[in-house]
Amino acid sequence: MTESPRQEDVGVSPSPEESDYILVVEDLVVHYGDRKVLDNINLKIRRGETFVILGGSGGGKSTLLRNLVGLMRPSSGRILFDGEDFTAMNDAERIEIRKKMGMCFQGSALFNSMSLEDNVALPLREHTRLEPSTIDIMTKIKLELVGLGGYEEFLPSAISGGMKKRAGLARAMAMDPQIIFYDEPSAGLDPIVAAGIDMLIRRMQSTFNMTSVVVTHEMASVDLIADNVCMLKLGKVEAIGTPKELRACDNEFVRQFFERRPEEEDIDDQQAFIESLTE
Repeated sequence: MTESPRQEDVGVSPSPEESDYILVVEDLVVHYGDRKVLDNINLKIRRGETFVILGGSGGGKSTLLRNLVGLMRPSSGRILFDGEDFTAMNDAERIEIRKKMGMCFQGSALFNSMSLEDNVALPLREHTRLEPSTIDIMTKIKLELVGLGGYEEFLPSAISGGMKKRAGLARAMAMDPQIIFYDEPSAGLDPIVAAGIDMLIRRMQSTFNMTSVVVTHEMASVDLIADNVCMLKLGKVEAIGTPKELRACDNEFVRQFFERRPEEEDIDDQQAFIESLTE
């Protein structure tokens, strides 16, 4: 890798056939009003890999995630899901595609008035015509997969933060999606619990060949789960590659991020800030 690489040049892994990609982003541009927040994003995500979107606060990670799951429409560019142009679809078509996706929210987004079993069963009850007995069996299986067997009747308020994350993953898996998106899955957790969530993501990948897209800024998680990493800075892709490749690249921002080095402080800016406090 070289500093400020072109997106097509970063990474050294061999290119698979187009059919091996479940998600392809082409020339994606997103504006909030007059402000461009994503600038010419190009990504390719292989089936069965864990792809991490990494970057600092305000770098565009959450906006990219909202576009990938179809909650926003870009200003220009395309997102291909399993070869279909997701961005060109109408709302009804997009809803059908989203049934093939799972979403793990940063705060788990469980319904507090519903048991864990009802939370996990909700997508099946809303989007399928399965018999209630079949839904009950599938729900129990999903909770057992994430280590919550026996907690079916618990309310979210009665379990820990790590258990809520697991319940959120069980719900994301309820429809047997082709891909699961994670928004800061280890945020707010202690290191031991966070590592358990990371290993659960990895286990889902190895057991079910599950494609995962993980938005995070947790470097410990990157080393545990990532097959490939996309590094964003101010809405642009700085580098794409394996964690090993990114650690070895000579892009200054990437190295600073991986080495956890702070920005150099501007003495003039500090002085101006201090003076503003005394005005």
